[in-house]
Amino acid sequence: MRSFKTVLVMAVATLLLAGVAPAQKKTKSADADYIAQALSAAPKAVAKEAAVVRMETDGKMTTLRDGKNGFTCMVLKGEKMCADANSIEFFGAYMKHQPPPDKLGLVYMLSGHDAGASNTDPFATGKTADNHWVITGPHVMILGSASKSFGLSKSPEADPSKPYMMWADTPYEHAMIPVTSAAGAAKSATPKTEAKK
Repeated sequence: MRSFKTVLVMAVATLLLAGVAPAQKKTKSADADYIAQALSAAPKAVAKEAAVVRMETDGKMTTLRDGKNGFTCMVLKGEKMCADANSIEFFGAYMKHQPPPDKLGLVYMLSGHDAGASNTDPFATGKTADNHWVITGPHVMILGSASKSFGLSKSPEADPSKPYMMWADTPYEHAMIPVTSAAGAAKSATPKTEAKK
């Protein structure tokens, strides 16, 4: 089973190496549903002008919607994400096992679906007894060397409810910032009361 990060890298590589093909004929309803899913990864202000691409069964990327703000949204193995151009470049280097660019990158993964990834091995394809698999839920990733200055935990046993560094001390180290909805935050901040007898 391939991890989401592996599939993401394949998608990024396809974007970088082959370019993005014009939209192929699919039902408008299926395209509209896919676009809505992909855009759910980002805040509305970002999603409003983001490009949307889909990886086809042959591995080629199809543009379903052109963007105006430098973000590209997609769904890979059920995981929704929106990445800026610097992040696409970062994951392209990751895929080639090359040093990533020293540029700040931002990736939104706010929809809540997270299959998880190894917190220590950037190239792990599945959970093992010793690769510190972590499921973060809705989060934002901040890529590039600037993220290393945040002072976040580099522990292999990350607490996915708090910001932490994924893949610490590797060239692909990046900040993972878990987020929750305002309703979820309000619910968790509300003190519990004991039931009356």
